[in-house]
Amino acid sequence: MSFRTIFIESPCRLSYSSGYMVVRKEDDTVKVHLSEISTVILQTERVFISAYLLSELAKAKISFVISDEKRNPIGQYLPLYGAHNVSKRIQDQLSWGEPIKKRVWQRIVRDKIAQQAAFLRERDHLEAAQLLDSLVSEVRSGDTTNREAQSARIYFSTLFGKGFSRDDDSPLNAALNYGYAVLLSMVNREVVSRGYLTQCGICHRNEYNQFNLACDFMEPFRPVIDRQVSDYLSGSFDADMRRALADVANISLSYRGGAYRLGSVVSMYVQDCLNALCKKIAVDDIQEFAFK
Repeated sequence: MSFRTIFIESPCRLSYSSGYMVVRKEDDTVKVHLSEISTVILQTERVFISAYLLSELAKAKISFVISDEKRNPIGQYLPLYGAHNVSKRIQDQLSWGEPIKKRVWQRIVRDKIAQQAAFLRERDHLEAAQLLDSLVSEVRSGDTTNREAQSARIYFSTLFGKGFSRDDDSPLNAALNYGYAVLLSMVNREVVSRGYLTQCGICHRNEYNQFNLACDFMEPFRPVIDRQVSDYLSGSFDADMRRALADVANISLSYRGGAYRLGSVVSMYVQDCLNALCKKIAVDDIQEFAFK
């Protein structure tokens, strides 16, 4: 599986040649084979890219993320057709019933809270971790009692302080938002590459959100971003922090009895959720992951 996240920070020209993405600068030329690339992230607006390369990136199902003038991810280029039977898969998606969507969402929320608890326990916030552990079993089908929001209040106030708010204009929130955007791009790639629509979610159903389904599936992985930000943010949200977050796909996690990169775990988890929604496996067969 492809594993490299290519981070473009300075002016250059991007083109395609014999299976390689070619990066040309004034004083240097670098080639990277497409089979090694999972994501390309542009951190500058001064890049010229060939249509030939864009076409090959789409064929290889490589996510191409574009940033705005503030270097925050603002757009993503993905293939139109991720699977040979995309029409059938979309029909299957539109036929998912409410009971199975609620059951899968229940499992996703339980996995998210469990990961939050594990991270707090790792940082010796044992009382808060124990409280979150107790909430996992209380999550009902469709999370009708909103344990996700309850756990979020406990989790963020414990991790970042009681005065922390996700609405604050701060370097901490800027870093979290950047990391979540990178994570969302990874999940979008997995959804589209399997022939499903990112717009049609199982819980997220905002008419202005093009990525509802990916927003559903990314939830258990948010603590991975929180961990990176907690470990590496030092004052301002700078280029080093961006690089650490852009390379998050290469973090090692335990999954299905082995050690895998985050990018691979996201791929397998998304497939598990889709299989459960299509009733190919039981919801309880969706696998959990853990920090190494």
